[in-house]
Amino acid sequence: MHRKHSDEPKAPAVVPVTFLLQDPQSLTGGDAREIHLMAGKGQDLLDVAMENGINIEHACGGVCACSTCHVYINEGMKSLSEAQDDEMDRVEEAPALRRTSRLACQSVIQGAGPIVVEVPSWNRNAVKEKPH
Repeated sequence: MHRKHSDEPKAPAVVPVTFLLQDPQSLTGGDAREIHLMAGKGQDLLDVAMENGINIEHACGGVCACSTCHVYINEGMKSLSEAQDDEMDRVEEAPALRRTSRLACQSVIQGAGPIVVEVPSWNRNAVKEKPH
């Protein structure tokens, strides 16, 4: 299931967001480990990533029903919405938890940033992987 982009008007892209990719080849098809972007308040991190060619897995379509879009917030946690109980329940299912673990689909930009998001190398759906 893939998320559909909203036709809603977006806020101006004024919040700096950096994505640190542990496995850039699987997420973007390229070699860049750091991607610097600007995002708008009200956008969630999954949308920001997907709209900029960073294919973070989101098996449930970004509705907080799985943990495949698990990321680490290395900087800027206070610039994001607070995690709700549903999100925390899903995050607990993800491997390699950290205090800074969040679901990208539930992390809505609310502050001025900067925000630094680390995408773990295991963040992909094994069902979609190419056979070896």
